[in-house]
Amino acid sequence: MDRLTQKALASITPINDHEVYGRVTKILGLLVEIAGFGQNLTIGARVNLRPHEGRIVPCEVIGFQNERALLMPFGELEGVGLGCPAIIQETEPSICPDERWLGRVINALGEPIDGKGPLVQGGTPIPLRNKPPPPHARQRIGEKLDLGVRVINSFLSTCQGQRMGIFAGSGVGKSVVMSMMARYTEADVSVIGLVGERGREVQEFLEDDLGELGLKRSVVIVATGDEPALMRRQAAYTTMATAEYFRQQGNKVLCLMDSVTRFAMAQREIGLSAGEPPTSKGYPPTTFGELARLLERAGPGQQGEGSITGLFSVLVEGDDHNEPISDAVRGIIDGHIVMDRKIAERGRYPAIDVLRSVSRSMPKCLTPEQNILVTKAKKLVSRYEDMEELIRLGAYRKGSDGEVDEAIMRYPLLEEFLRQDKEECTSIEEGFEMLAKCLGLPYVRNDNV
Repeated sequence: MDRLTQKALASITPINDHEVYGRVTKILGLLVEIAGFGQNLTIGARVNLRPHEGRIVPCEVIGFQNERALLMPFGELEGVGLGCPAIIQETEPSICPDERWLGRVINALGEPIDGKGPLVQGGTPIPLRNKPPPPHARQRIGEKLDLGVRVINSFLSTCQGQRMGIFAGSGVGKSVVMSMMARYTEADVSVIGLVGERGREVQEFLEDDLGELGLKRSVVIVATGDEPALMRRQAAYTTMATAEYFRQQGNKVLCLMDSVTRFAMAQREIGLSAGEPPTSKGYPPTTFGELARLLERAGPGQQGEGSITGLFSVLVEGDDHNEPISDAVRGIIDGHIVMDRKIAERGRYPAIDVLRSVSRSMPKCLTPEQNILVTKAKKLVSRYEDMEELIRLGAYRKGSDGEVDEAIMRYPLLEEFLRQDKEECTSIEEGFEMLAKCLGLPYVRNDNV
């Protein structure tokens, strides 16, 4: 058999010898009802509507009612009418990432949107709704991961395989912080999911925030806010599946997702359309289950694999850090980074509140010397902020309390330490050396750690 015949057979083999299809019986808003599919459909299965030859509208099964399947589309329903053929896809929804995806920008369906030509498809399909590694087979979290942002490296040290949430209201600077980490991290690969992002900000993020250096070792998955709810939810699944592929290759992966809240909002739209009862703030029960399934996929892999260090932004509605999605995410992840609008308003970026933020890998991941520095710095910041009103009113007299006097002296230095320009990169050891100088304490730098 010659090579040409082998290639032809390889192309023909994946083609199904038959099609299973139903017919559209009802369309209500974005909800499509089909009948005549037999026993071939399950929740999450793919169905392609074919309104006319040459056009396909991909859909997903979100429920069943009265022996009818309920679908939601990934695109526009223009041209779809009653009796339209609905072809059932028999394969599990998956993508086939490859090392050559680095530097590319794709949509939620794994299709290129950067104008750089077609994507090379890898040989290993990764299910979009993959299961997390078994708890008993997972490795433990690894050593500290340098993220290049000194306030996080020092006060909120993050280890390989840890999952952290970035909690912030709109316009407080979480996207800039995430782009700094993508650009300056020591991780091998960055996988960035922009879920429900503003369309005009995507190019700004790629060119100004991420830059050519950051994009070169990143895969960016984009679903803008004007796209259907299924596409926005799918972007989060595609982000995690891509990160899982690189973890299987033994890489240290940094997975950034902005934002988990928009993923939850998309799930809310889908759940309510399927007839689920609304609960807290209108979110149906499946929303919180889907959040747990998504976030648990990040973390260390099994023996011989790498790790996914996940940083997931949470858009806090009305600056209420106790709203349902924030509460649910905090209970799943391994720490939270709180960004405060008041800190941003006084011009200090990143606007991270170090007293309200927590990393659950600390203090075990730091040396005793580093723990002393962090504890002292937090104590001084806390003392100053407790006495801030009295100090500003001039009601505090110098010499009344030695700790407060030291806090007044050190606080401006600590504020300057916490401030970092987005073009500036600081390693872990450089950060602790700077912090020691702010506190007037000695520090022996060890770049080999």
